[in-house]
Amino acid sequence: MNTASQFFSGFALVAPLLLLATAHGADKASKGEYITYVGTYTQKSSKGIYAFRFDATTGKLTPLGLAAEISSPSFLAVHPNHQYLYAVNEMGVGGQQSGAVSAFSIDLKTSKLTFLNQVPSHGAGPCHLSLDKTGKNVLVANYESGSVAVFPVDPDGRLRDASAAVQHKGSSVNKERQEGPHAHCIFASPDNRFALAADLGLDKVLVYRFDAAKGTLIPNNPPFGKTPPGAGPRHFAFHPNGRYVYVINEIQCTLSTFVYDAAHGALRLKDTVSTLGKGYTVTSNDSTAEIEVHPSGKFVYGSNRGHDSIAVFAVDPEEGTLTQVEIVSTMGKTPRGFGIDPTGSFLIAGNQNSDSLVVFRINPDTGRLTPTGQKLEAYAPVSVEFVPVN
Repeated sequence: MNTASQFFSGFALVAPLLLLATAHGADKASKGEYITYVGTYTQKSSKGIYAFRFDATTGKLTPLGLAAEISSPSFLAVHPNHQYLYAVNEMGVGGQQSGAVSAFSIDLKTSKLTFLNQVPSHGAGPCHLSLDKTGKNVLVANYESGSVAVFPVDPDGRLRDASAAVQHKGSSVNKERQEGPHAHCIFASPDNRFALAADLGLDKVLVYRFDAAKGTLIPNNPPFGKTPPGAGPRHFAFHPNGRYVYVINEIQCTLSTFVYDAAHGALRLKDTVSTLGKGYTVTSNDSTAEIEVHPSGKFVYGSNRGHDSIAVFAVDPEEGTLTQVEIVSTMGKTPRGFGIDPTGSFLIAGNQNSDSLVVFRINPDTGRLTPTGQKLEAYAPVSVEFVPVN
């Protein structure tokens, strides 16, 4: 995450709309209908979280209007039971130097979200959250303060105060961007025994032993995997087979492959490749943002801001390493986020600084992206989550 200047403007409804999709938390049904919830920043026209109906066969997304009015719900996560939705709020709460985390219940018939409660995020600038595999805890990364926290979930979906809060410490070689810790992403491991957190300021993916019943984080041994110096790890994604973790590095515009030892929660750096192609000189205007692994496990996608493109990689089925397939223009400026629909058929790129959404069809054999001709106007979307309707 960049500085506060990166905090986005709101989200304008323009019909017809197709919205940025994400595979995190998505139902993997082969076909079906979904409600798509879109998190936004509320500095301009946006008022909070918006809902859309998504057709997984055609990729069409129909606006349903404002689902919940709330301040800057930038990143969203859906409970595994699809009854609750959670959002970080990049704002102060209760007079504290902290952001917030909000809980909502989902009405699948109307798409409306009912506010349940809100708790301090125990850190400044919360930028990412996820649920553990049991749905008993929400895990949050606070970028500005460089900390992570765990919030137990009550049976009615409400959040309790943090059961664990860990302040990262240290710095790395880029004195401008890595003067201190900047936690940017946190997920539980596939078996729910560990929690991994990418910290851009430390050049580390920290690993914690995670107890879902108690909601605790204890530093693992080994306690982290390291990216190359100055890389700036931002987001990561597990391969479906659980053997590899792919980390997109914001500062150096690279993508690192880690071998993951599930028994010990250990990460071993195997390879790092450019998201901009061999011979490209990274400038101060270039940075990466989002990463997604295709549901098939055959491809990895990463977005380049500045270069304004999506990098497509093929996954070696034996080694897990990546080979570049192509780099495709997003036909707009600053693709902060993008997502792959739950069926793996479409990729939708959101161009933050040109307020546009561009839909691509994914070739299931090669992973290549082909524009569908759909380019839509909207203020920069931040996060999108799918909830199956049936």
